Amino acid sequence: MYTKKIYFSGGNVNELQEIFSDVPGVVKVLIGQSSAKNVHSYVNHEPQTLENIPSIEIEFNPKKMDLSMLMDILFNVLNPYADKTLGVYYNSGEDEPQVELHLNFIANRGREPVVSKACLTINDPHVDKVVRKCFVKVGRLINFVAAPEAEQFFLRKHPEIKTDIDLTKLKTSLKF
Repeated sequence: MYTKKIYFSGGNVNELQEIFSDVPGVVKVLIGQSSAKNVHSYVNHEPQTLENIPSIEIEFNPKKMDLSMLMDILFNVLNPYADKTLGVYYNSGEDEPQVELHLNFIANRGREPVVSKACLTINDPHVDKVVRKCFVKVGRLINFVAAPEAEQFFLRKHPEIKTDIDLTKLKTSLKF
């Protein structure tokens, strides 16, 4: 079976592991540490290298799950306009355009509509939205080191731990 990988950071990685492990088309989810190169934020476009980012590795079947849907789930759980630790890291050059397109859409919500040379309005000009800054970091993955087996699926091994997200409610509300 052909699979692809994407890496997300932000929030509580143990909660993210639980959320993405039950998504149809996701084969495996591991928590660990990432390093990424040429990372830029949609607030600050200066490239940088980030080391030892707590993150999750999602291995998924692209025939059953789309990369954009995975990012939609991430941005529904974590706020891209408030969480300054949020990141999307890819290891395949073919994923870069899709990640960039999706994040440009998120970053440009609420901005003035674009008007073409033919005076056609691309977006609805009557929408009064507040422009928010998107803090998501994006870059090419250098390295991912999975956490030891004892740290994988920590919340399943310790169900008494309270989480910020009601995982049971979230899992029942996700529809695919």
